[in-house]
Amino acid sequence: MQPKTLNTENFISSIHDYVHHREWIYKGEKPAIIHFWTDWCSPSQRVKKVLRELSVEYGDLIDFYRVNVDEEQELALEFGLMHIPSVLFIPSQGEPMMQPGEIREDVARELISRILLCNLKSAI
Repeated sequence: MQPKTLNTENFISSIHDYVHHREWIYKGEKPAIIHFWTDWCSPSQRVKKVLRELSVEYGDLIDFYRVNVDEEQELALEFGLMHIPSVLFIPSQGEPMMQPGEIREDVARELISRILLCNLKSAI
């Protein structure tokens, strides 16, 4: 399963409408991970590979997205990105958490478990 590409328009319509709501209101039904990346950044390419592998494993429980910040500068500005790559972990409820810089697979797994899947486990 490949992460879906987000642009500013579909981010606003399906993730969070920051134009009309400054407070975080997540529109998704499942937790999500958004990878902010660029083509020219080798750490972005390594994170892309990690998240692609995790999307195969967790794709039924988590929505995976990617945003090319060279093409979607408005989103990069909205999140105040200072580091590329960055990964946004969005729980079904509550505030998202931004992880700046390159992220290893073991760290991503721990964040998925602690931030994204903890509410799902308690609901089962």
